[in-house]
Amino acid sequence: MAEDGTVTVYNGSALSDSKHNPFSIKVGLAQLLRGGAVVEVNTVQQAKTAEEAGACSILVSLRPTRDRAISRMPDPSLIKEIKQVISVPVIARARVGHFVEAQILEALDVDYIDESEVLPAADEDNHINKHNFRTPFICGCRDLGEALRRVREGAAMIRAQGDLSSGGGGNIAGTVRSLRAVMGQVRVLSNMDEDEVFAFAKRIGAPYDLLVQAKQMGRLPVVQFAAGGIETPADAALVMQLGCDGVFVGSDIFNCSDPYKRVRAIVQAVRHYTDPRILAEASSGLEDQMAGLSLNPRRIEDQTA
Repeated sequence: MAEDGTVTVYNGSALSDSKHNPFSIKVGLAQLLRGGAVVEVNTVQQAKTAEEAGACSILVSLRPTRDRAISRMPDPSLIKEIKQVISVPVIARARVGHFVEAQILEALDVDYIDESEVLPAADEDNHINKHNFRTPFICGCRDLGEALRRVREGAAMIRAQGDLSSGGGGNIAGTVRSLRAVMGQVRVLSNMDEDEVFAFAKRIGAPYDLLVQAKQMGRLPVVQFAAGGIETPADAALVMQLGCDGVFVGSDIFNCSDPYKRVRAIVQAVRHYTDPRILAEASSGLEDQMAGLSLNPRRIEDQTA
């Protein structure tokens, strides 16, 4: 943190005063993933496929099974195997508040730790104090206040999180809702008088100094990705055009005959999200590209009411 208490966390060029600001180093490492697609994998072969298709990073997770009542961090042996065969950064999930899982993942030399709401929380009241770790952390949010609270705890990257209840499954609506909530509040903040920021910070439960920085920058002060329901090139381009720096792609993308082609198409969409011609080409010839699509019945009722 700077001497005035404001966290200097985001810069389009080089980091400044990194020797006295280790948090800025972690934020700089998170910025290396900008403009890329992080792909979730359950096996070594999936990790190889994702890297070959151009994924900027690999998110290692356990394959869901019926006999596993509670999902936890990945098996350390799986993380070691994947790190031996790929060269891109490796991300692994820890349960919210479970600082011991985070300690284990850091000991395994993962490149980033995702304190994930996808896993059942270990501590329902407290998140991990991420400043106690040298590894950059990623956290989810559904609005601006939550995003800035996670940054205050030490998160170096924020992801707009979709509906956890529906498990993603092709339904991008929850992700778009969270993303629009964050960006909408940033636009409101940008048009505020400075005197109004105090009350706004209290209303949304955000640290005042980080809120001031977000107002000055017109965006979150750290890298922002989107996660949940991103299964087609059009989905990826949508969240990028809404203001994201990159996307997380679930392991459902491997449930098709040609996962390399699907991952590659999304990577291309993230890189060229403003070019409809490239997006059309990337979207062409994808088999089962809508596989796993599941809409929340409550959302369907809301739309037809």
